[in-house]
Amino acid sequence: MSVADTSPGAGPGAEPSPRPGRLRRIARVVLGSTQGRVVLGLLAAWLVYQAWLSAAAPGKIAGEFPTDREKLAVLVTLPFPPERFHVLVFQRFGRVSGTDGNTVEVRGVPRTELLRLVRPYWVSRVEPLKQP
Repeated sequence: MSVADTSPGAGPGAEPSPRPGRLRRIARVVLGSTQGRVVLGLLAAWLVYQAWLSAAAPGKIAGEFPTDREKLAVLVTLPFPPERFHVLVFQRFGRVSGTDGNTVEVRGVPRTELLRLVRPYWVSRVEPLKQP
């Protein structure tokens, strides 16, 4: 039985709390190795990239969407002609009704999913589909 297990207030099923010395030792090992620094650097880069995607998403929404509808019809513009992959991704949000050049028509997109639809880096712009 270790010293951490006999601390007051620790019941029979309680987890021992990590000691500061143990955390310092782990940090020293991770930061002291090249592999550890590379992994931490990649993790930091990934977190910054995800934050950038989330911050850029609202700026890609152009035009005024009708406020009285929960399901929206949108035109998604890409910087290139959409491929099968892009159409399949958009089908997760609604019905793809066609493509024209660099745009994809998606109908029935829930209003709550609009920000998730514009989040990918390859989406340039989303605007309401003008219906006759």
